[in-house]
Amino acid sequence: MHRFFFLLTALALAGCDQLGIESPATTKARVDADGKAIGGACRHAARAIEDCYTLNKKADKAAIYAGWREMNEYMVENKLEPVVPVIPPEPPKPPKVAKAAASKPDDGDGDAAAAPAKH
Repeated sequence: MHRFFFLLTALALAGCDQLGIESPATTKARVDADGKAIGGACRHAARAIEDCYTLNKKADKAAIYAGWREMNEYMVENKLEPVVPVIPPEPPKPPKVAKAAASKPDDGDGDAAAAPAKH
């Protein structure tokens, strides 16, 4: 009975990739490939590496740098000019204000009237 249970468990776990469940190695490879693609695209678009990090905060910085460096070497070796982006990046969005603070009218005297003075 134990052999049957062990065999059934082994077969179920072997099919995890077919179910769409990524293994840690697969996830790491995908994250690295995405970061390299982002870095290469940033270099090709003449973006500084710091700008690339800022625009892609969720991507792995080491992978971005590796892709940026590989693309830089490729462009120097083949004497390619960067392609300047035509569409500028979106400006950062202003931070959201809490609803209570936004709906509270500001009469100009701040919180001085609301808080009693301490003597």
